[in-house]
Amino acid sequence: MSPRPDPVPAVTLLPVARALRPREKLRARGPAALADAELLALVLGSGSAGRSALRIGRALARRSPAELAGWSSARWLLVPGVGPARAAALAAAFELGRRAAERTPGGDAIRGPEDVLAHVRDLPRARKEHFVVLLLNARHEMQARETVSIGSLNASIVHPREVFQPAILHSAASVVLVHNHPSGDPEPSEEDLSITKRLVQVGELVGIGVLDHVIVAARGVVSLRSRQLL
Repeated sequence: MSPRPDPVPAVTLLPVARALRPREKLRARGPAALADAELLALVLGSGSAGRSALRIGRALARRSPAELAGWSSARWLLVPGVGPARAAALAAAFELGRRAAERTPGGDAIRGPEDVLAHVRDLPRARKEHFVVLLLNARHEMQARETVSIGSLNASIVHPREVFQPAILHSAASVVLVHNHPSGDPEPSEEDLSITKRLVQVGELVGIGVLDHVIVAARGVVSLRSRQLL
């Protein structure tokens, strides 16, 4: 009887599978190494019947992070597999990201609309109109970014109190006003010009100058100062 060949050692795929899981991948490589779907899966925490968290994350990742950031809790609830707890976690995660972006000091001086655009790259393709104020020091360096209002698809209500209150609290020397046009056309409307004129007048009263009002959209950027409309 010929001797039996040595048995082939069993190969387990468990370590490989675990290495591909978002949580283990994050620990090994850091969050920057994860795809959008994997990051969303980690925020979800767990899936639902018949749907893993990663499967839900992949479905959501078909949309851009900028679009998802604008979703309300009610909109998240329309996603299969996302209940109230997960909807709240997702809305909170995107809100934290937005606040982190707004409160990160720029450091570089703002000399023109190109410098302004570097601090509001999330706005040109936003689906709702956002009115943002960049708070500057005496050297025109950005100290903070504050969102004053988020309006409908074609209008945003702005009150001087909401514009200049954060500027006063931050002891800003001047401000740059920024808002987006969801229509894609950056051309200023009569309402834009009227609001700008009013805010410039208030700025003169409180001693905080309005350096520019920049309108951003998918099809371009318009600086009211560059057009001598300020």
